[in-house]
Amino acid sequence: MKDHALALVEKATDRGQALNTLREYLQALVLRSFYESEAFRNLAFVGGTALRFLHGLPRFSEDLDFSLVSADGYAGQAWMAKVKRDLALAGFTPEVTWNDRKTVHTGWVRLRGLLHDAGLSPLADEKLAIKVEVDTRPPEGGHCERQIVTRHLSFLLQYYDPPSLMAGKLHALMTRRYAKGRDWYDLVWYLSQRPPVAPNLTLLRNALEQTQGKEHEDAQQWTAAVKNRLLVLDMKALLEDVGPFLERPADASLITRENLLALLELKQ
Repeated sequence: MKDHALALVEKATDRGQALNTLREYLQALVLRSFYESEAFRNLAFVGGTALRFLHGLPRFSEDLDFSLVSADGYAGQAWMAKVKRDLALAGFTPEVTWNDRKTVHTGWVRLRGLLHDAGLSPLADEKLAIKVEVDTRPPEGGHCERQIVTRHLSFLLQYYDPPSLMAGKLHALMTRRYAKGRDWYDLVWYLSQRPPVAPNLTLLRNALEQTQGKEHEDAQQWTAAVKNRLLVLDMKALLEDVGPFLERPADASLITRENLLALLELKQ
């Protein structure tokens, strides 16, 4: 499998795309290992990487995010130990850590020497890292679906449906202390879908209450809240953030204040 990963890098057109492709292949290996551990009895795949694997979002993503939907049989540390074994058997040199001391359990998969072997780094010890996060107390209201996915490998995923994924994205846009271009690019994707995606307002309301308290912004008024954030953003910084992760870097030009405002107007 390591040989296949290196072969994928050779087909890439530039260093950025090579790095994205390599990381995504490793994400698929982790997801496959989780599937074999039956982790998706307990977890729902969420976030930008879920949107890409399941719905073809044309941008790459760095992390693997999950929400805990059933605590019965949850075994994060054991699942990560299996990831380490699987990657070692596939020819990699993995270092795997797991921290379950906070509500969001965090794991890291670090692969020493892979970037050097792929010709992406002059440093023999530089590591490629993938972050794994499990929210063990997610807000209530998410709706799950299950589907077999083939991306490099085939595996069954449990995941939040598009309205629930959109609610998570809107929560990030409305509450994140710093703006991420990747969030705003994803919003363009959601708002451009036909038929249009409507957010899971129950999940959004519960998420806002969980993080902002009882006096949170009204989930029903999410378009107004997002517009208010949009009006004060540094658009150049957004483009610089998202550009390296796009399949087609020129798509960054879609993220303009005017385009987003026009799409939001259609939602009212």
